[in-house]
Amino acid sequence: MLWWLPLFFLQAPQMPDLPNVEKNPLSAASDIAYGKKLFAGRCAGCHGPLGDGGKGANLGVPKLQRAADDRSLYRVIRYGLAETEMPGTSLTQKEVWQVAAYVRTLGQLPREKALGDEANGKTLVRGKGGCLQCHSLGTEGGQLGPPLADVGARRSAAHLRAKLVSPGDNVPDDYRMVDLATSGGKKIKGIRLNEDSYTIQVRDAANKFYSFEKKDLTELKVEKRTMMPSYRTRLRPNELDDVVAYLSGLRGEQ
Repeated sequence: MLWWLPLFFLQAPQMPDLPNVEKNPLSAASDIAYGKKLFAGRCAGCHGPLGDGGKGANLGVPKLQRAADDRSLYRVIRYGLAETEMPGTSLTQKEVWQVAAYVRTLGQLPREKALGDEANGKTLVRGKGGCLQCHSLGTEGGQLGPPLADVGARRSAAHLRAKLVSPGDNVPDDYRMVDLATSGGKKIKGIRLNEDSYTIQVRDAANKFYSFEKKDLTELKVEKRTMMPSYRTRLRPNELDDVVAYLSGLRGEQ
């Protein structure tokens, strides 16, 4: 009955240097300053220079959902997050703690106040903007895009505005466009959900899920573009302000 235990331990991520401490032992001003330099070189490309989000999550929040305590934050920085674009690092244990110390300061910065009318933004998201055709809010909406229920906790107002205006910049790997054709002549266009060496999973614009073995495909193109349209001209400047204000206020259970 316990035949699976050896397999489980073989597959479990190895964390030989995960410290058995609760508090960051390197959080002096000098550690934070050096952590800031490491962050700029290693992390800012995805998380933004001030950690306010980009391709990576917004770190400028009071509580990080996947790193509520210092040991968890160390683990995320050191080993990354499975099934996400967050990689592990080759930094030393001391350097990981220093980056973690700097990351904690980002949540203490005053939160950017988004200008605009949240109530009108809510109306635009559900109406003129057509956002729920692809994104979900609770039980409403589609599944082609990321859920919006906590988007204000994950993304800064500046990032939300940039994404609405230029959605093709920094498209996450798991939301890239796929064009494929099967050996039977069926052609499908959609969003890549998952892919490995032998299979690929896709969701199309009608929210239909597909899974294919690559050997059965005659064409497969995965592109660094998105199905999301630009709202640069779809919305007036004040309407864009309103949508950003509404989305910034969506913070899930926080």
